[in-house]
Amino acid sequence: MSGVSEADRLVREGVAAMQRGDGARARRMFEQVASLDGVPPPWLLIAQAARMERDDAGEEKALDRLLAEQPRHLRGLVMKGDLLARGGERRGAHSFYMVALQTAEQLNGQLPPALAAELERVRGLLAASQGDYRAHLDDALARAGICDPGPRVRDALAIASGERKLYLQEPTSFYFPGLPQIQFYEREAFAWVEALEARTDAIRAELDAVLAQTHDFPPYIEDEPGRPTRTHPLAARRDWGGFHLLRGQPVEPNAALCPQTLEALTLAPQPFIRGRSPMALFSLLKPGTHIPPHNGLLNTRLICHLPLIVPDGCALRVGNETRAWEEGRLLIFDDSIEHEAWNRGPSRRVVLLFEIWRPEIADEERQALTVLFEAIDAFRGEPLDVSG
Repeated sequence: MSGVSEADRLVREGVAAMQRGDGARARRMFEQVASLDGVPPPWLLIAQAARMERDDAGEEKALDRLLAEQPRHLRGLVMKGDLLARGGERRGAHSFYMVALQTAEQLNGQLPPALAAELERVRGLLAASQGDYRAHLDDALARAGICDPGPRVRDALAIASGERKLYLQEPTSFYFPGLPQIQFYEREAFAWVEALEARTDAIRAELDAVLAQTHDFPPYIEDEPGRPTRTHPLAARRDWGGFHLLRGQPVEPNAALCPQTLEALTLAPQPFIRGRSPMALFSLLKPGTHIPPHNGLLNTRLICHLPLIVPDGCALRVGNETRAWEEGRLLIFDDSIEHEAWNRGPSRRVVLLFEIWRPEIADEERQALTVLFEAIDAFRGEPLDVSG
């Protein structure tokens, strides 16, 4: 009998023994397979049989051999996590559980039902443990007499405990180092905001006049002659429309229809970059439209939304925070951090979208960046901007 045939026989006998609850006999069969030449040792089966015998050391030895040969073996990772958890090594267990879940994500859900159920169990264990961890940290602060540690510490706690995912600036075209990782900026941080918001009614009146002439806007993302077809899911679709007012200079005839809007925009610290900025438009999302997660071109600016028409069911997620638009109240955010937007309401959503310099960038740096961006555009051509 060949080694392979003998291995098959031993494995069948071992599996049958496991089904009868005889872990000791199953383990003997599997270990005989491991001793055969030219046959891959069944380390997972040996580990499972050892677990039936409550032999943690034997199970760990087999799992370590399995994971040394196949570091991303899903069931092996889960079993190693369970083994460490039984021994009280919570952090070690979590590390194996996390790798198992990350590996499973790469398989796009193509898992046997039993293994998928195991991973759901692991997710539940991690969620419960994260809650325990957060309670432990909150208790430590309370014992120290710190009732409210402040928003930044609260955010750090949420990330540390797994309640929130960490998102960082990842611009697709140009990265400027040393800037704070802030998702949404608060309106109160900018002296010009109140004055611009006071112009909301006048801006809305000009928008209404534009909408009276057209029920929707040209696609926000359009194909360019002589360039590859855009692969963005909303490319060339009016579900996400843009009525451009400024693109480095006034966009006519649109700009002439909105003089008060353009005057209001002069209150904001907009960049002036030839062919690129200032940039401003009415951005329209039709009902049922979802702008998928994406990152903006650069992190030297902030995107501003002045909400003008906002039905229920509309929101903007930036990083790990989601905010709803409120008519007449600016939302200011860093679009180099992953963000998405949606309109789940019954009617269209329209905001005035424009950009400003990041306040942390000094005047001399802005001057240098202006020269650089103009040189980049001259070298590569006009960039595609897809900020929601």
